[in-house]
Amino acid sequence: MSEAADQARGPANGAAYFGEETRALREALGLSQERFAERLHYRQAQVSKVENGTVLASDAFAEAMDRVAGTPGVYARLRAKLSKQGHPEWFVPYVTLEESASAITDYSCTFLMGLLQTAEYATAVFRAAHPRESEDTIKERVELRMRRQAVMERDEPPLLWVVVHEAVLRTRVGGRAVMTAQLEHLTALTASPHITVQVLPYSAGAAPSHLPFTLLSSSGAPHSVYTESATHGGQMDDTTSVVAGAVGMFDRLRMAALSEDASLTLIRQITEDHAT
Repeated sequence: MSEAADQARGPANGAAYFGEETRALREALGLSQERFAERLHYRQAQVSKVENGTVLASDAFAEAMDRVAGTPGVYARLRAKLSKQGHPEWFVPYVTLEESASAITDYSCTFLMGLLQTAEYATAVFRAAHPRESEDTIKERVELRMRRQAVMERDEPPLLWVVVHEAVLRTRVGGRAVMTAQLEHLTALTASPHITVQVLPYSAGAAPSHLPFTLLSSSGAPHSVYTESATHGGQMDDTTSVVAGAVGMFDRLRMAALSEDASLTLIRQITEDHAT
């Protein structure tokens, strides 16, 4: 999906705010970060990330805080509210499903989807879509998008399967250095067992879809389809026929795309093209 406008104005400080609350709770309990992590049944490194605002705590993390603090639902509700901060109303349903999805399948034919973007690439995408916004506003948009990537850091992250059109890889978003770094990042992500990337090459001819879309699954079953338009933002559709159509379309995209190994080879080749 393009996600060219998946944030509204406003500070993207949800993770930082929750981090402050997490640290305040730990200090009120008189616990070191290590002991607090033990009580939560999490690794100290994860507690550190939450406290520093690097990532927004997961639902399970917030629930563990409620258990330790004896505050049923308080931190879970705070976390749920903060996770939606900064997003336009039409994008909130997508964010909600993305956070709990068992699988995310995406066709990217304009830009790489947000979960795969580097901060520099995202900055270039937002700057192109919002040329008159201030640097601070663009930075807030980028930070919010980067924090969404925490979904892939869950103990059981969703299976992310992305078909990327070759044109997306060859378009020089942000300049030569930004694209080189972006494709190197994409290559590194393919090493994860939770991420599959296939490239739909020019040689495949007409694509089964000329628009980007994202299919989200819940409990292993396709649940909703997310699409965007240039003038009306994005929308979710869980109609059975629409979901079934999206499943069939993505199957055709996978069949037309290169294999994982061949895709990785092409990505590396295009990376070199950008670099030189």
